[in-house]
This record gives sequence, C-alpha cells and structure tokens, in this order.
Amino acid sequence: MPKNKVIRIQTREASLKRRLRRHLKKLGFTKNAKGFLEISGSGKEVIRSLHSSQRSDRLAQSRAFIKENSADLIKHFASGREIDPLKIQPVLQRVRSGTVESDLFRLAALTWSVPVSNGFGRRLRYLVWDKHNDKLIGLIAIGDPVFNLSVRDKLIGWNSDARGERLVNLMDAYVLGAVAPYNALLGGKLVACLVRTRDVYNDFQQTYGGTTGIISGKEKKARLLAVMTSSSLGRSSVYNRLKLDGVPYFKSIGYTSGWGHFHIPDKLFADLRGYLRIIKHPYADLHRFGQGPNWRLRTTRAALEAIGFDDDLLKHGIQREVFLCEFASNSLRMLKTGKGRPNLKGLSTAEQVAQLALERWVRPRAQRRQEFREWTTDDLKNLLTKNVQLDPVKQVAIK
Repeated sequence: MPKNKVIRIQTREASLKRRLRRHLKKLGFTKNAKGFLEISGSGKEVIRSLHSSQRSDRLAQSRAFIKENSADLIKHFASGREIDPLKIQPVLQRVRSGTVESDLFRLAALTWSVPVSNGFGRRLRYLVWDKHNDKLIGLIAIGDPVFNLSVRDKLIGWNSDARGERLVNLMDAYVLGAVAPYNALLGGKLVACLVRTRDVYNDFQQTYGGTTGIISGKEKKARLLAVMTSSSLGRSSVYNRLKLDGVPYFKSIGYTSGWGHFHIPDKLFADLRGYLRIIKHPYADLHRFGQGPNWRLRTTRAALEAIGFDDDLLKHGIQREVFLCEFASNSLRMLKTGKGRPNLKGLSTAEQVAQLALERWVRPRAQRRQEFREWTTDDLKNLLTKNVQLDPVKQVAIK
C-alpha cells in the first residue's frame, strides 16, 4: 500500500477515535472496571438526553423536508381546543410510499423525543385519525424483527434452526404511539391496542402471506402470529397492564441486555462506515435492505474493531422492556412447533378495539386532566425546529 495512503488511513483512524471518545464523554458515559460503559443517573430523562444528539442529527437531515412540507402538513395536527373527548372516532389508514400520508407519517415521527427507525424489509404503516375532527391521533409501523433477541427466543423455545424457519411469522412494532395532544389523553395506549386487530392481521395476510422471508430467502406461507415491541425509555408505562375486557394486548416478557448502537449518531456512523470503505472492509456496503434489521449493529461493530476499539462500546447498559402481542390464542405454540392453525377467536376489528380503549383510558383521563387543552400547533413547530422535549405534565415544548 502506498505510504501516503497509509498515512491517510492512520489520520482518519485517529480522528474517529478522538471524536468517538469526545462524543461518549459528552453524553456522560464512563467506563467501569470491566471496561463496559456506564451512565450516571437513571430514569427516562437521562435516556432522552442520551438520544438528544441523534435527534439533532435527524432534524438537521430533515431540515429541507420540514421547510418544504410542514406548512401543508401541520393542519392535520390538532390543538387541544380542537379535541372533544366524547366525540373522538379513531380510524386506521394504511400508509403507502410516495403519498401525502407517507410525508405526514415522516413529519409526525420527527416529533418523537427518541428518533425512530425507518423499518426493514416487510413493512406495514398506519396513521390513526380522529374522524370527528380529521386530525392525527398517532402512528403505527411494524416491520421485520431483529434476528437475535434472547428474551423472545427463550420465551418461545426456539433454537437457531426453528428461529430461522419461523421468524417470518413475527413482526416488530418500531413506531407506535400517539402525537400531541392525544398522548396526554393516554392515546398511546389506544394506538398500541390497535396493533392487535383483524385489520392489521388481514393486511399482513394480503400483503405478505405468500412472500419470501428476507433473512432465509425461502418462500413461506407467513401468518402474523405475534408482534414484538420494546420501550425506548426503560420500563414502559404505556404497554404495561395493557388489557381490554380482560384480554391482554401487550405483555411484558423481560428486558434486553443493554447492547446496541443508539448512542452512535447518524453522522458518526456514516463516517465509521466511510472508514470501512477506505480500507475495503466487506461490511462497508452492507445495506439495511436485504441484510436484516441488525445491519447497522454489525457495521458499527466492524468499524470499532477496525479502528482498534473493543465492541464493549456497544454495551451501553440501557435495558429496554420487551413486550409481546399475540394475535392467536395458540401463537406461542405455533411459533415453537410450526404446526397448527391460528385460533383467532376474540380478535376484534380496529373500530371495536378503539371504542373499548376510549372508554377505558381516554375519556376518563380527559375528565381528570385538562392540560391537553393548552397544546397548540406552535408547540408542534417548536418540536420540529429545535431539539426540545415535552413537559411530561403540561405536554408543552421545553428546552
């Protein structure tokens, strides 16, 4: 290798090391005696702060999109005064790529305090509307699941062969929640319950029932037996005890082990990937489509090793609570054995589930707490132009 190229690679490597150390220090990470990362403090506000640089990157990358589209799209978001809790009528709308609905989904997702993924492989996306006022309540997106998730695989009883064969019958909810001010009315619980509906089950069957598994490459007769999700802020207050008429919609099955890449922001990841390309590493051109949901984790690990860091830097220690939503009463048995037909007795329509959720959570909350009425679309604009969060009580934007 020419000497000048060696020098260039060494310079790039040293620069990446300095940037990575500065970034982790800025987030508040230190290393413990075992060499693993530790963060001082605990709670949801600490986790939000860890995501702040990544959220800043996403907003910066989307600046042109926000400027071009926000004026037309913001009209679809409600102010608190436009909501009548007694007249809310939730409806599901499937989102197609390249549509106004797709743009609205993207804009709404940018208001999340924790940046969301774009999804991988198979995807079903939905807007949840309030038919009464034609305003947006929330978002649902399910996509191909992560391949390795020990708490899930242990629950089902999978070995590696069984998992590879039957993972096609699972999906992950990677976007799931209500937008302001419906989130102040426990709209997140309503939106989460809408995952477990005949509408979603039928859409999956029609779209992916006879397609090829993205990981295995084999043609399979897929059936949506379950959806997994995890809380991005530790223990979840939205998914816990999520039952309607005694039927569990999501149930906790444990916690992740605290490995991941969320603390590596997009710009730094792009530069790490660029370094792999310079040294002609085969992982440089892994791409999210066709490589499964773990492509970014594998690429980040390869880059860290290439510049001389242990992959211990990926053990951030932030555990996420994992939840399971079963569509059939025999979902787990079918996932374990690959045999049987799904028992869908009791799987309700989105309209039926929405009415139960309104009576169970939304309307009682509106009677107890009136702060949602203080929310205005100016608060929404602040979320889209500044790296701010929501006041957990008043649901207004704060720095």
